[in-house]
Amino acid sequence: MKSEEFARRKEHLCGWDAEITSYRIGETYYCHVDNVSPGATVSRAEGKTREEAENEAIAKAKERLAQTRKVAR
Repeated sequence: MKSEEFARRKEHLCGWDAEITSYRIGETYYCHVDNVSPGATVSRAEGKTREEAENEAIAKAKERLAQTRKVAR
């Protein structure tokens, strides 16, 4: 199987730049959120619809990023 309906966008979540990637494989949608720099995975989720998968992954990412402190450089 191959991925279909691939989409990628950038958003600002809890003070962090994040990249949200979503796609469909078969009947299931998948979503991956990373923190752009250095590109580490913050959360992943899957669902029956793109909206369901994205909402779950974004909610997890917001929870995790809100607990992460930024170090001043």
